[in-house]
Amino acid sequence: MAEEYVGAVVLEWDGKEVECASISTDITTGKRIVKTMNRTGRAKGHANGIADFKMSVEVPIPTDGSELDWMAITNAKLTVLPVDGVGKREIFVGCEVESMSSKYQVEGAAMRTLSITALDRRMQ
Repeated sequence: MAEEYVGAVVLEWDGKEVECASISTDITTGKRIVKTMNRTGRAKGHANGIADFKMSVEVPIPTDGSELDWMAITNAKLTVLPVDGVGKREIFVGCEVESMSSKYQVEGAAMRTLSITALDRRMQ
């Protein structure tokens, strides 16, 4: 039997669907190795840390002026939904845009790349 995978996603930003070209998430646990002076010359264990959630989102720049004011958005919720309804939603809360850049090229759409940070991540 063949496995099925999520093919495309819809980005929802505070209840508004936003067309996006790509979403890349980077989640770190914050766990660190604890180094101590001992006979073995090896680390003794791990220490828990603070989790860090970062995303890079590419969105096309609309020509009709309907683009969101990305830099003004604070404490937002970002949801990644599988298009076919199969699979879990990935929800990031407490989101803010850290930086924004633009990319223009001869062929293709003009894009904004948003660097977003979040306070928490949930799977539903």
